[in-house]
Amino acid sequence: MSRASLELRHSQHLALTPQLQQSIRLLQLSTLDLEAELSQALADNPLLERDDGAGQEAAPEPGAQEREAGSEPDEREGYAESLPASGSGQGSGHDEDDPGFPEASQPDTLRGHLLGQLAVTRAGPRDAALTALLIDELDENGFLASPLEEILGWLPDDFEADIDELRAALTLLQSFDPPGIGARDVAECLLLQLRHPDAQRLPEAADPQVLAAARKLCAHLPLLAAGNPARLREALGCDDAVLRAAHALIVRLDPRPGRAWTVPAADYAVPDVIVRRTRRGWQASLNTAVMPRLRINNLYAQVLANQRSASHAALQSQLQQARWMIRNVEQRFDTILRVAQAIVERQEDFFSQGPAAMRPLILKDIAGELGLHESTISRATTQKFMLTPYGTLELKRFFGAGVATEAGGAASATAVQALIREMVAAENGAAPLSDNQLMQQLAERGIVIARRTVAKYREALRIAPATVRKAQAQAQAR
Repeated sequence: MSRASLELRHSQHLALTPQLQQSIRLLQLSTLDLEAELSQALADNPLLERDDGAGQEAAPEPGAQEREAGSEPDEREGYAESLPASGSGQGSGHDEDDPGFPEASQPDTLRGHLLGQLAVTRAGPRDAALTALLIDELDENGFLASPLEEILGWLPDDFEADIDELRAALTLLQSFDPPGIGARDVAECLLLQLRHPDAQRLPEAADPQVLAAARKLCAHLPLLAAGNPARLREALGCDDAVLRAAHALIVRLDPRPGRAWTVPAADYAVPDVIVRRTRRGWQASLNTAVMPRLRINNLYAQVLANQRSASHAALQSQLQQARWMIRNVEQRFDTILRVAQAIVERQEDFFSQGPAAMRPLILKDIAGELGLHESTISRATTQKFMLTPYGTLELKRFFGAGVATEAGGAASATAVQALIREMVAAENGAAPLSDNQLMQQLAERGIVIARRTVAKYREALRIAPATVRKAQAQAQAR
């Protein structure tokens, strides 16, 4: 008969450090959100202050001279080893009051809204850190921007995370408000909302048959968009009345649950990067007007350097946090500049000739060139803007898959949209070009795409259909 025994083992594992979480978060933020984050940090930390260029010197950063200018550490770095079984608690990388995940920011941001909910859950530090990581991967509509497998791929092997842990973190995130948050596509977003009590209290959901049909309908959204009721009734196994009620229930849902926290870019776009033609060609430079200048309060730093007593532990912690903030802000702008310059070099024809010369470009191209992960490139281009000879554009605009041409090359989606805009601008208002005619004219220029693709590009340009444009022209002529 075996005897039960109790033993204590020391083991090491890697954890997402607050420094790494802050670095990832700052890179994701827009210029305005960064300013709000820094304002809060300045208010909370007396060791951190703005550098107005006068008075005391900024406190030197440890290891600053050893760091290469413009170098960018990989996102996989910055994970701290911890000994969870140690009695002293040292080496954990967290203060005693640190729950292991970022504090909630302003409640008027989606991220702050979600982190506020995360803070009141019973999730452990590891699960909370993974959930916070997924929150930072959400796009402006509240969808998870990267597949779980991809997120798992850029976590270090020593972190010993598995796909099941990420799925559990995603399940926790998807339980938060607003309903549908953290979905990976529209169908999943609608299904999540249909499970929410608020959706189930809608009049159409009172009938279990209608609710079941609505859930099935989420798997047949292309049929719904095509307007084929006969095939929908067959797929759902219901009659016309149930189909109409299920459709009405779906229409009441929100396919973009994060948009309530999103301000249209045109309302506040400030360029992070400015592109100019120089003797060396087109060059990107940071917009110094939006670059915060931070430093360590020299008086506090000197006091702490001379008195390293336990009574100053809180100030020592704030000193470390201030150093992290300064370093991570610098790293954020360095990364944005590196990515912007790589884009400029890949899209040189755009800057010389205009939008019609935009080349196909994907995140993987820039990631491979700079030795960074695609998720880093995605964060560095989301809500970051570039001032170009053709206006202020989000860096995301320079990316797009290629459309094949008859010559065997490829044209970017942006270039095709520019051609569609030119064609519509030159059309006869009394007889505007239909999507089919636009498709034919593009084919004459060697760009062969489907009519539905033309319609998608036209809608992205906010150009009305030919029938609407014709009616508008007739109304103006009266």
